Amino acid sequence: MNVVIVESPAKAKTINKYLGPGYTVLASFGHVRDLPPKDGSVRPTEDFAMDWEIDGDAKKRITDIAKACKGADRLYLATDPDREGEAISWHVLEILNEKKALKGVEVGRVTFNEITKSAVTSAMKAPRKLDQELIDAYLARRALDYLVGFTLSPVLWRKLPGARSAGRVQSVALRLICDRELEIERFKTREYWSVLGQFAAGDGSHFSARLTHLDGKKLDKFDIGNTEQAEAAKAAIERRDFHVESVESKPGLRNPAPPFTTSTLQQEAARKLGFSAQRTMQLAQRLYEGIDVDGETVGLITYMRTDGVSMANEAIEGARRLIQHQFGGGYVPDTPRLYKAKARNAQEAHEAIRPTDFARVPDAMRRLDPDQRRLYELIWKRALASQMNSARIERTTVDVASRDRNVILRATGSVILFDGFLALYQEGEDDRSKDDDEDGRLPKLMKDEGLRRGPVTIAQHFTEPPPRYSEASLVKKLEELGIGRPSTYASILTTLRDRAYVVMDKNRFIPEDKGRLVTAFLESFFAKYVEYDFTANLEEQLDEVSEGKLPWKQVLRDFWNDFITAIDGTKELKFAEVIEALDTLLGPHLYPENAEGRDPRACPSCGNGRLSLKLGKFGAFIGCSNYPECRFTRQFGVANDNGQKAAIGEDGIKMLGDDPQSGEKVSLRSGRFGPYVQLGDGEKPKRASLPKDMGPEAVDLEKAIALLALPRDVGPHPESGKVIQAGIGRYGPYILHDGRYVNLPTSEEVFSIGLNRAVSILVEPPKRGNRKSSEPLKALGAHPEDGKPVNILDGRFGPYVSWNGIYATLPKGHDPQGVSVDEALALLAAKAAKGGGKKPARKTAAKAAPASKAAAAETKKAPAKKAAPKKAAPKKAAAPKKAKAG
Repeated sequence: MNVVIVESPAKAKTINKYLGPGYTVLASFGHVRDLPPKDGSVRPTEDFAMDWEIDGDAKKRITDIAKACKGADRLYLATDPDREGEAISWHVLEILNEKKALKGVEVGRVTFNEITKSAVTSAMKAPRKLDQELIDAYLARRALDYLVGFTLSPVLWRKLPGARSAGRVQSVALRLICDRELEIERFKTREYWSVLGQFAAGDGSHFSARLTHLDGKKLDKFDIGNTEQAEAAKAAIERRDFHVESVESKPGLRNPAPPFTTSTLQQEAARKLGFSAQRTMQLAQRLYEGIDVDGETVGLITYMRTDGVSMANEAIEGARRLIQHQFGGGYVPDTPRLYKAKARNAQEAHEAIRPTDFARVPDAMRRLDPDQRRLYELIWKRALASQMNSARIERTTVDVASRDRNVILRATGSVILFDGFLALYQEGEDDRSKDDDEDGRLPKLMKDEGLRRGPVTIAQHFTEPPPRYSEASLVKKLEELGIGRPSTYASILTTLRDRAYVVMDKNRFIPEDKGRLVTAFLESFFAKYVEYDFTANLEEQLDEVSEGKLPWKQVLRDFWNDFITAIDGTKELKFAEVIEALDTLLGPHLYPENAEGRDPRACPSCGNGRLSLKLGKFGAFIGCSNYPECRFTRQFGVANDNGQKAAIGEDGIKMLGDDPQSGEKVSLRSGRFGPYVQLGDGEKPKRASLPKDMGPEAVDLEKAIALLALPRDVGPHPESGKVIQAGIGRYGPYILHDGRYVNLPTSEEVFSIGLNRAVSILVEPPKRGNRKSSEPLKALGAHPEDGKPVNILDGRFGPYVSWNGIYATLPKGHDPQGVSVDEALALLAAKAAKGGGKKPARKTAAKAAPASKAAAAETKKAPAKKAAPKKAAPKKAAAPKKAKAG
């Protein structure tokens, strides 16, 4: 008997079919153990000794694996072919050895890049040992992330109320988003004008050309900066005759992009399909692990966590045969296209993401749900196009000049002579400036040919600030900087949203005030650790560990020695110093220059006070230095001259515009329970609260109207015919069908979700209730008074501290993992002082004998005054009876 260990049940089911009798395939369900979420799990003073704890849900699975191994001949560790997969196999092997479950059992590590019968059976014939260098790289990364999180997050919690956590890569990604927002706020719009002339050739064909030279001088972008200059340029064209000065045609090639890596797949799926990085990886995982096709479970794509861009030779040959069949011989290159991986770490640079069989065309994959099919089609087309011939393009530039050559205009055009790979696939647009020139075929023109001038038009333009990051552009930027690794990007972006450090507006990241404060704090006191170069260099060192070029503990020592010194340097840091540093660093954001030229820090209420940053119970705000005489305050966020931040005004109201249907005013307001939008000003105006993941700055008129229109009809369900609705309720965004509610991951999806996506979500199996786990989020140890445990648990209304029947809710925004014993005891003491939890006084009174029969009778009656449903009432009534009988 042979035992095979993989990560997921779906993968286990597929591989079990391939291997048949004689093999037992079991799933570990991912990682089976991790560092316990408490102080001391990594101990730098003991040469970075690490404690591991088996996950509560994994204990039974480990027991099943151990039982299966007893009496087995061989154990095959067949987890994913990357660093995390190697680590899972290592953890499983370590635990089984501790349990002494492998006596007489041969152990081998097998990997395969695709879950097909040939790939799996071939891998089983060539087992190897675990790759210790990959395991070391995993240990180094896990220790670093733990040390940063569990050392830096408590500092944030103590010095910056409302901050939830910091992370080695997470904080750098957040800084990128905040830095881009600062660029936008500092951006000064500049006006410029373009001048376009229409011309007719001798054969009657027309084309347009843009003014490039005036008065014999080449024009820069801003040389025509107002209406008067534009009109003068127009007049200069209109009083002249023109001819063709020169015609230049250049042939060119457009080459296909290589097959997808993890990063490029996330970027392209975001651009073309609107998928988040997390959604893309979820769908890719299912396509990799296996889908039922014609009664057989088969993996449709190769492994989806990869930096590699190469394809196996048999895959290339399959692609070339299909191109020949579908498009013809002219689309097949003479020799196969070979792509070279850019990743420095060759051990992690696997084959690119491609279909396991190009013959499985997307149109035939009817068993896939709509989103799976769209992603499969994207992967299939990109991989197939990578083996097609280049597109041949001719780009033509024509200069049109006046006879005196004082005025010159330029026309550009391009034509596709042969479409090549463009017949199948064209890459999505990045965030980049669009070319204003016309991009089409120009008429056949000859040098010195006379032209008839048509109308001349002028157009006003304004420069635009750099765009906010989308998921695609942020992933691309992280990859360009060498920060993080593609397999981690999805979790990083999800964490930023979960921590409420950012919100998404029109699929763009907008930093929340909390996120900007955290970034400013880290830049002020831990600047080195959010520097782009430092983080990228650390990634390179970790890659060298996995290549066997650098000892993993040496990387940890070098990092920790400097890091703990920086942490110790903040121990004596006073709260006032923190506020002053943040106020200075965020000055351009908080106090932008105004058109009137007055001091942006001057208090608008009392006139002689100075505005500065304050931190209160409910977060950051701006207040006057003359408090309490002057009680002026405003929200942390402010609007700049470019209108980039739609903050609520000083009076708590921001007018957004008129509703196009009713004509009533739409406003954004600040209320007792948070920001909301309102339609009109009647006795009972329609209102809609902003969801938690949408800040006031993300709300414009269009978004407000969409909120007020919720819930909205998505469409009729194709089977039941009943309408599916999308809305935002007490428990967040949802879709509703036939009385069944299903949560959506973000509020943004409420406005954009289509019928196909809604139906696919509804067919997913429902998650088990909303009950929270009884396992503590963090165990803080014994209480000094009675030795009973003090734990942090997760409850219906968020995390709370528990001890001996007293429950104290953590302040909103506090990271449970960053709470110390002293902080927990202080919360419990405050709760007990307010009468929270069990009340010892009530217990004592219940045990004491009544002074008289009248007192006993009164005691008996007391419970009747309380609400009947409480179960504790009969017990309290029983105590006096016992005392009386004594």
